[in-house]
Amino acid sequence: MIMPGPETIRPALCERDARIRDNQNRVIANMVAVPEPARSTIVTTGRVGEGLACTVTQGRFETRMDLGPGMGGDASAPSPGFYARAAIAGCVAIAVKMTAARSGLSFREVNVEVATDFDDSALFGLGNASAAPTETRLTIRIDSDEPRAEIDRLVARTLEMDPWFLALRDPQVVVVTVA
Repeated sequence: MIMPGPETIRPALCERDARIRDNQNRVIANMVAVPEPARSTIVTTGRVGEGLACTVTQGRFETRMDLGPGMGGDASAPSPGFYARAAIAGCVAIAVKMTAARSGLSFREVNVEVATDFDDSALFGLGNASAAPTETRLTIRIDSDEPRAEIDRLVARTLEMDPWFLALRDPQVVVVTVA
């Protein structure tokens, strides 16, 4: 009898990861059986009254954002940029963890750092620079005993399916209507 080497023995998925995998597999099976409900439109609304604080709602969820005093705000909440970077960091970290669970890989922890460079003068139309970030860097740290090559393949595969990473990376059609 040939015993597998340590590189081929996988720890059993923890109960929580198994539940994540099982729930995703049910959703995937439903999407395969009936693909049309997988297409959706999500509407999020932002409202600014007096000052610069913005209340943003989507369904039953609500959050606030504001700018600091240097920009005329009250710093009563994080800035819109915080939420944009948070969306990317959170979406990538969650996607990597859920893909690992669905793939049977054990990741104890996934950390995603988003670092973004700007030319803030462009916010005021100064110079020729764009107000868009000049560069964004993601650093993904994974605490796992899985082989590094498998981790790298899983991360690459996950990024090709992650909506907010792709929104950051790829050009897209944006339609603006002023009503």
